[in-house]
Amino acid sequence: MRTIDPEPTTETYGTAAAAFHGPLEGVRVIDLSKILAGPYATMSLGDLGAEVIKVEHPDGGDPTRAWGPPMVGADATYFHAANHGKKSVTIDLKSDRGQAQVFDLLADADVLVENFRPGSSLQTIFDYQELSAKFPHLVILHISAYGDHGPMRDEPGYDMVAQARGGLMSLTGEPGGPPMKAGFAMGDLGAGLFGIIGIVSALFERSRTGKGQYLTTSLYEGQLALHVNWATNYFADGKRPQALGSGHPNLVPYQAYPAADDYFVIAIGNDSLWQKLCTVLDRPDLGGDERISANAGRLEHREYVNAELSRSLRMQTVDHWCTLFSAAGVPAAPIKHLDEVYADPQTEALGMVQTVDHPSAGPMRQVAFPVNFNGTRPPVRSAPPELGADTHDILGDSAPLTATTTGA
Repeated sequence: MRTIDPEPTTETYGTAAAAFHGPLEGVRVIDLSKILAGPYATMSLGDLGAEVIKVEHPDGGDPTRAWGPPMVGADATYFHAANHGKKSVTIDLKSDRGQAQVFDLLADADVLVENFRPGSSLQTIFDYQELSAKFPHLVILHISAYGDHGPMRDEPGYDMVAQARGGLMSLTGEPGGPPMKAGFAMGDLGAGLFGIIGIVSALFERSRTGKGQYLTTSLYEGQLALHVNWATNYFADGKRPQALGSGHPNLVPYQAYPAADDYFVIAIGNDSLWQKLCTVLDRPDLGGDERISANAGRLEHREYVNAELSRSLRMQTVDHWCTLFSAAGVPAAPIKHLDEVYADPQTEALGMVQTVDHPSAGPMRQVAFPVNFNGTRPPVRSAPPELGADTHDILGDSAPLTATTTGA
């Protein structure tokens, strides 16, 4: 008979995490990337057990160290967001000595991640063909703005540029309103997530063949992959998709609605839920209206449905409606701010926030990896590193004796 383990607590997560080695234990990653897409990918690999060595320029390091305020210690919180669990080594990649140091690191490495601009001197220096010949076991991930082919292959790009060219900004915001970017950096994060999948897949294949691979992805390609139903809708009818605010292109009602005190969301994914919603609202007129009894009809009459629902929902508070909908099995939720999210008992129960000690800033909270392994959350192993803190430990006698490489 199957037994159900008791619900884990923050304490049990910490106890189990202490003995967690991770599926990527023994994998060494050399991180030559900066900003967000590459660093987020390598941080996640570190959460999964890999050793990640972040190579930074001695003069300032990753630019996001200065992307503040807010600052915690000497570095911006933006840097802290994508670099925990790593070691920091300072190397001038354009110098002969620096290149030799990186090649020494690659001899014992499994993965290299970089986001050199196509056609740059660094991409020429660290050419895949040469690296592959010298290190045939190496899995290399190159992240760019627009991919390795096409008329825009040499263009630089940041997250907002990717959201604009990749269509996300055209789908975000209120109908008829100005274009709006997503609240999260979905261009960078999408590329980082697909990069993680590519790296893990290539390592799995290498376990069978012994050979590494050259992987490429981009902020642009990640956006296209995340269009999902928006793309297939367009392929089917040829109509230009438009922004719907919080609405859904294929479902109604499925968006934010006003209550007496605030907005909240309702997500109706089938016609049975629609009938339950109408029952809770005491709106038999809507439940019995054949024009909108099926989702296709509700899509056709979107404005009418939303207007009628808003009229009823404004009569009571968010808490009132969410309580009733929960009891009836109708998906609904308040729209929480981040301070509320991180104070939520659900967040605490999942162990998604862990505290690590930063050498100069003290205790620092970090968001953990969002996948459990046999019920264990991978631990945040260490705080984001100070610039060059691990240079001498890793490079030994070849490390230059400078303040930035000693962590001073």
